[in-house]
Amino acid sequence: MRNRGIVLVLIVCLCGPSLAKDKYQHAASVALDREGERWAEKTLEKLSLEEKVGQMLMVWARAEFLNVQNPEYQQLREEVHKYHLGGFGFTVPVQSGLLKKSEPYEAAALINELQRESKVPLIFAADFERGVAMRLNGATEFPQAMAFGAAGNPEYSEQFGRITAGEARAIGVEWNWFPVADVNSNPENPIINTRAFGGDPQQVGRLVAAYIKGARAAGMLTTAKHFPGHGDTDTDSHLGLARVGGDRQRLDTVELPPFRAAIAAGVDAVLVAHVAAPALDPDPNHVATNSPYIIQQVLQKQLGFKGIVVTDALDMNGLMRLYSGSGENPSARAAVEAVKAGNDVVLLPADLDAAYHGLIQAVHSGELSEARIDSSVRKILRAKAEVGLNKARLVDLDALPRLVGSPRSLAVAQQVADAAVTLVRDNGNLLPLSAAPAGTNGSSSPYGRVVETSNRAVAVIFTDDLHSDAGRALERQLRARVPDANVIYVDENTASFSTPAVLATIARAERVIVAVYSAPVAGKRVMVGGEWKNTISLGDAQSALLRDLLEHAGQRTIVLALGNPYLAAGFSGIQTYLCTFSSVPVSESSAIKALFGEIPIGGRLPVDIPGIAPRGAGLDRVETHSSPRR
Repeated sequence: MRNRGIVLVLIVCLCGPSLAKDKYQHAASVALDREGERWAEKTLEKLSLEEKVGQMLMVWARAEFLNVQNPEYQQLREEVHKYHLGGFGFTVPVQSGLLKKSEPYEAAALINELQRESKVPLIFAADFERGVAMRLNGATEFPQAMAFGAAGNPEYSEQFGRITAGEARAIGVEWNWFPVADVNSNPENPIINTRAFGGDPQQVGRLVAAYIKGARAAGMLTTAKHFPGHGDTDTDSHLGLARVGGDRQRLDTVELPPFRAAIAAGVDAVLVAHVAAPALDPDPNHVATNSPYIIQQVLQKQLGFKGIVVTDALDMNGLMRLYSGSGENPSARAAVEAVKAGNDVVLLPADLDAAYHGLIQAVHSGELSEARIDSSVRKILRAKAEVGLNKARLVDLDALPRLVGSPRSLAVAQQVADAAVTLVRDNGNLLPLSAAPAGTNGSSSPYGRVVETSNRAVAVIFTDDLHSDAGRALERQLRARVPDANVIYVDENTASFSTPAVLATIARAERVIVAVYSAPVAGKRVMVGGEWKNTISLGDAQSALLRDLLEHAGQRTIVLALGNPYLAAGFSGIQTYLCTFSSVPVSESSAIKALFGEIPIGGRLPVDIPGIAPRGAGLDRVETHSSPRR
């Protein structure tokens, strides 16, 4: 018995540290207690210069199942050990230009494995602009931010933050690169658009603050972006140099108020954009990312921000173009200049090794002081302690079914999408539409599906890519009400040769529904006027088809903008116009329910549509029919 007792004591002693390390995270309100502050200081004291520099760097970790011997996992492991990374940006693989969504279990398992590899707890961040479902199946997918502006209720934004935080923390992501604090005042903006809450600085500020409140209460760090404002630009900074025009007074009244609101609400980080802002810094070699004046004077001194300053992705052309001819590695120079300007986190450098060694060399040469590095690392370690990473770094996989994709959360997302639907025009009083009589839904057998269609209702779906999911949920919702609806998909590659068939079909239609899916996509270019342009507008072929369609059947046509609300400004023939400001399935469902009078319509435009309607416009419609799904 005595020997057994000795063995038991030895087992407990040996396993104790491992068991302590494997305690699961417990998401609570973001806060720094004394224990966390002491941990941050003690950890900082123990780190070498190389380890400190690593804490300031983040690269992608793409969530999918990976065997630990898989070369991709081995690369991630090497990056953790060789570069002492402070964390990862969480995303998923891309196939043929489309995100390949992963599963919550796979994501959480990979994050746990990487946490076990690291000496210092890693922090995981993500672009969950529409919730965790942007990257993972089964999670709650919210509409784009502009839909919240159309709904106009800050409580929705707070719930958005709270639900997203709860699901993100469940899989091991503690930091969201959201909310977007940009004011989308430029209809030609190709990269912000519906990612912004709207065009009114005060409303944007209220919704930004509400999101921050909800997210931080549920344990997630937040990020206001893209400072000093990316809304009044007409260039995607992924592709080239974007410029924020206007004088300082304009910036103080339009671009900066939402960031002030975010700071007052306790936002944890501010992401700085690769945009030129001549009113703040006229140096042609400076964008906000590498401008000491914009970061240190405007953001930190004038606006009083004390939290983490993070660069936008360093591999974007808007920044890298400045260093392409510098004579040294562009990633190294960009990283050093970003830190000199005041950034604490260097995000997604194109060349991790160059950025890492460039920062170390800058300290050795005296270009950067170690005290400057310490200042940033202290902020990062404190942020990790604020979300409890000093106490536990792993997540409980068994808890995922209880925490991700709950019916209540999904209902909230649908409620927001319903409230956002905005009727801008209904000149011919086409709404509401009538569903098919009961009993006409065809065979219930999956092998006896009715395939015959009629032209009583024709839907033409404009999408960027026929292989994407755009329009699929809308088609299902439409067929639930009109089983014999004729649904046609067109993209830019097929629009021209599809035109005769489409026009022949709509010539016999009682009602035509045109659903246009046009959302901001990084790096997107389309052919407009015979030139490749960085724009969110339709390309030449699709534009020509839409104009032909409106010319032949404009009075019978309802145009749904499932994304870019500015679409109508380019098509004067639109007589009935409905906006959802988002293309996700809940928004597709809302659009169809609104068309058939199954929900009231009460959304208001959160932006001005030149020549069409001002901000705040919207026609009301009452609910007239019950949904077939109720």
